Amino acid sequence: MTEKKEKLNILFLCTGNSCRSQMAEGWAKKLKGDCIEAFSAGVFPTKVHPCVIQVMAQAGIDLTGHYSKHLDELAGIDFDYVITLCDNANELCPVYPKKTKIIHKPFADPTVIMGTDEIIMNAFRKTRDQIRDFVVTLPESLEQKNNAGKI
Repeated sequence: MTEKKEKLNILFLCTGNSCRSQMAEGWAKKLKGDCIEAFSAGVFPTKVHPCVIQVMAQAGIDLTGHYSKHLDELAGIDFDYVITLCDNANELCPVYPKKTKIIHKPFADPTVIMGTDEIIMNAFRKTRDQIRDFVVTLPESLEQKNNAGKI
């Protein structure tokens, strides 16, 4: 009889929980829901960016019910990994119990891009796709990071 492995609790952490961490949570739930229980939060939550909802919908992921959460809303969850997706969140990441592994995997912030609607949306799509490509590697790449350095 095979033993059923528990899902890993992974928190994707950003500054505002408005963009990158929302994308990562959405991808993890869609692509890795069998082995990852995904959460997202921000150190200074704002609101989910409308372009995030739009580009994720284009990829078949509905984030319309998502909202920006503060870390405090997830207090009491025993995380296996906290993955910081921006430098600010990495610097402000709170201390977690020793068993929680902190991984820093920054992605460009499309919310700061200026230009035409097409330029802005392409920036969001690029970040969305890069985050998808990272999430596809989970959780195996996290164990490699633990054992051998950077992902």
